Amino acid sequence: MLETLRKDWLMNIRGDVLAGVVVALALIPEAIAFSIIAGVDPKVGLYASFCIAVVIAFVGGRPGMISAATGAMALLMITLVKEHGLEYLLAATLLTGVLQIGAGYLQLGSLMRFVSRSVVTGFVNALAILIFMAQLPELTNVTWHVYAMTAAGLGIIYLFPYITKSIPSPLVTIVVLTAIALFLDLEIRTVGDMGELPDTLPVFLWPDVPLTLETLSIIFPYSLSLAVVGLLESMMTATIIDDLTDTSSDKNRECKGQGIANIGSGLLGGMAGCAMIGQSVINVKSGGRGRLSTFTAGMVLLLMVVFMGEWVSQIPMAALVAVMIMVAIGTFSWDSLRNLKKHPPSSSIVMVTTVAVVVGTHNLAYGVFVGVLLASLFFANKVGQFKYVKTELSEDGSRRTYRVVGQVFFASADKFVEFFDFKEAIEHVVIDVCQAHFWDITAVGALDKVVIKFRREGTEVEIIGLNKASATIVDRFAVHDKPEVVDELMGH
Repeated sequence: MLETLRKDWLMNIRGDVLAGVVVALALIPEAIAFSIIAGVDPKVGLYASFCIAVVIAFVGGRPGMISAATGAMALLMITLVKEHGLEYLLAATLLTGVLQIGAGYLQLGSLMRFVSRSVVTGFVNALAILIFMAQLPELTNVTWHVYAMTAAGLGIIYLFPYITKSIPSPLVTIVVLTAIALFLDLEIRTVGDMGELPDTLPVFLWPDVPLTLETLSIIFPYSLSLAVVGLLESMMTATIIDDLTDTSSDKNRECKGQGIANIGSGLLGGMAGCAMIGQSVINVKSGGRGRLSTFTAGMVLLLMVVFMGEWVSQIPMAALVAVMIMVAIGTFSWDSLRNLKKHPPSSSIVMVTTVAVVVGTHNLAYGVFVGVLLASLFFANKVGQFKYVKTELSEDGSRRTYRVVGQVFFASADKFVEFFDFKEAIEHVVIDVCQAHFWDITAVGALDKVVIKFRREGTEVEIIGLNKASATIVDRFAVHDKPEVVDELMGH
């Protein structure tokens, strides 16, 4: 217990604190922007980001990952807020948390093992593109000062580490560009232009909605969507941070943690949120590794917007745009482009399709769903082709042995049947399946079909070599070994 506490909280105090400050500064404009997208006051997103980050630092399953209000979640709230108001959004946030905790206890986080590497790569690349595209409004129809400040910010970010790596270069960028903007009195867009910052600490709020089935019927569809998208984005982000830090995470604990954090957010007047890949990458690249970095990000965010709002509001957006462009460049898997010709076509198609769907719909869930579906179809087709049947005729010509090799399931069942010659005049057929496996009822149905067809031709059939798992499903669902059913099928 003490070893875990030391590892998660005290192993990297300086790096975690500095990284947390950088993340907090990057969270402020995004939380405000996401609040505007959802149609609520900026403080709803800011309070949510503070609460979710602080709570997840204690209960999450992935140290060093940043969770807060996100754009993917905000998009799902627009209609609910417009039609029913903020109070129903707070109630939906609470229900979202309950559903996510339930998902954690049902071990749904373990389903991430079914997401292929191609889908994860596509998800990462799409998110990098979306992060970059989100910065374009800040670079459109602006004065040359903005471009100069952004270019200077990128220069500091990439060149400052050659001087020293003890201070995160994104933090240096934000401080230096803010000082330049104030000294030169530049007329450029700042954090304060995004929206009014709150000047009070959040207070406990219970949603003012009637506790009725009608209320539940209103918020449940939104809560379910928020829970699914939130967990999906959190699990994908955890996988990416696992790779970046060469460590592992507890996905099921993360599900529960996200749920607890969202319940806390709803009770403090915040919106639902989830893990953020952009801020998580900023945290890792700035030196953050432990839970202290996530906790620091949340606490510094709150302290800054409430007690230092006058200074924070003067941070130029160009500085934060430079940081987010760095994140987009660092997030994108450039190796995936170089490997397009090296990797199997199916893997490349899955990756590119995932990118296209996510970027086209701005919905991470759609992209991942399509990617997983495509990967599953390609896998099923590949496994279905990995099968052949060898035949051997006895010396006296009365017995033929079919030796089946491979996997028999819904995608390969028809091909399995085609290997047998039912018109051959022969007394006895042996089907040797010691090198085969029957996976589902479609495979069992194909075996039934083969046996019954042979018997209709007057051939005696013997099945040998069933492994234990195949024998279990065959015994349970097959009909060729049930005389009364076979007689009915053969018209006796």
